Amino acid sequence: MCGIAGIVSHQNVNQDLYDALTVLQHRGQDAAGIVTCENGRLHLRKDNGLTRDVFTAEQMVKLKGNMGIAHVRYPTAGCSSSSEAQPFYVNSPFGITLAHNGNLTNTKQLKKELFIQDQRHLNTNSDSEVLLNIFAHELQQLGKLELNKNDIFKAVEGVHRRCKGAYAVVIMIPRIGIIGFRDPHGIRPIIFGERKTELGSEYMIASESVALDALGFELIRDIAPGEAVFIEQSGKLHTQQCSEIIDHCPCIFEYVYFARPDSIIDNVSVYKARLRMGDKLAKKIIKEWPDHDIDVVIPIPDTSRTSAMEMAHTLGVKYREGFIKNRYIGRTFIMPGQQMRKKSVRQKLNAIGLEFEGKNVLLVDDSIVRGTTSEQIIMMARDAGAKKVYFASAAPAVRYPNVYGIDMPAANELIAHNRTDEEVCAAIGADKMIYQDLQDLIDSVRKGNTDIKHFDTSCFDHHYITGDIDDDYLHNIEVLRNDAAQADQLIQTASIDMHNSK
Repeated sequence: MCGIAGIVSHQNVNQDLYDALTVLQHRGQDAAGIVTCENGRLHLRKDNGLTRDVFTAEQMVKLKGNMGIAHVRYPTAGCSSSSEAQPFYVNSPFGITLAHNGNLTNTKQLKKELFIQDQRHLNTNSDSEVLLNIFAHELQQLGKLELNKNDIFKAVEGVHRRCKGAYAVVIMIPRIGIIGFRDPHGIRPIIFGERKTELGSEYMIASESVALDALGFELIRDIAPGEAVFIEQSGKLHTQQCSEIIDHCPCIFEYVYFARPDSIIDNVSVYKARLRMGDKLAKKIIKEWPDHDIDVVIPIPDTSRTSAMEMAHTLGVKYREGFIKNRYIGRTFIMPGQQMRKKSVRQKLNAIGLEFEGKNVLLVDDSIVRGTTSEQIIMMARDAGAKKVYFASAAPAVRYPNVYGIDMPAANELIAHNRTDEEVCAAIGADKMIYQDLQDLIDSVRKGNTDIKHFDTSCFDHHYITGDIDDDYLHNIEVLRNDAAQADQLIQTASIDMHNSK
């Protein structure tokens, strides 16, 4: 998962883009980058690390210009090389930079086409660079020295014809403007808004509405599936639908885990959706376990808090904060390598013994992926004196990998893959395990926007909405994503870094 932003302003955008990345930091902690445009010249800074570490005051001063795009990344397919930090740049035509959130599912085919037919060079293994070159080729085919809005939209149409998978994109072209667009399924989120100033309107495109809120932009709306938004360098806004076939199917995991609770995605409040998830899950417990002996509901920080509070309310039991989080430890979900995840759990959380001692505790998490963290946390609860430890997941069992931009592990590393709920319960060491029902999850989100007919729920039900995912594709993903492959990647990256430092 990644976070993207783009701004066209009447003043320097470097500080605004930096602030946007700090607000979107939850979407990626592996790398960060900003590129700005000043009088047709591009200024770029990107590297591995958190936003605060990548940009110094001296570097920020150099990022001059009234328009720019930015990106925070966590790697998919186990890659954490600094060469794949975004935004990406291609020289021809015009000089184009791109920031992308998502994952193309026909990258292998597109790489062949780019090399053989389009005669374009790729410098990394990133599908984002593939997408950039597809867009650049579509523009180049027009054979024009000056571009207008129709040319931009025609190039986006070409991207939609050729690219499959999930992509929310911001692109900047010097002296032209910034373009934002979304795949025809609308899998990954992207929105745009306006800020009115004395000099005129300024526009911003971002992954989540919280980035607009933080910078004083008023949300206009989400970019529709297949739609493109073009903001001229002068500040004039254009929008157009660029795909003949659209099938709105947003990723439901955004609402479960990735998005901030104060975001609005596709007109659905993430916070309200998580409240409803908690209510639905509590009602399931009341129906299936009416004589439960739960004394207290305790969330596993941070994303499960909203659901856990509503669960406690519906169940009529106490809600307590039982774990204190060290905020200077990264998310274990996006840490490559099983040993690193195991080591990080007790560094990340500390139990408050008074809230556990002698009690039957219901721990609530947003989801269970590998189960390693869940097992460790249950052990911590028992060590803190809990009499019984029950475990609830606000999401259904994650049984299959996600191929649309979430770096979930290989299927055989998912604890629920080929296991029953009872077997998962035994594996993580809980006294009882309660999963959300998939339909209840869908209903929890859809209630905020009944116009959304269906969601990407592939990690729960194995239904891949783009229709191009087969066993061979999933096998290749498994090879790239298993822990051994990621460990090899870490060694290779460390070797490259050591070599470059000599």
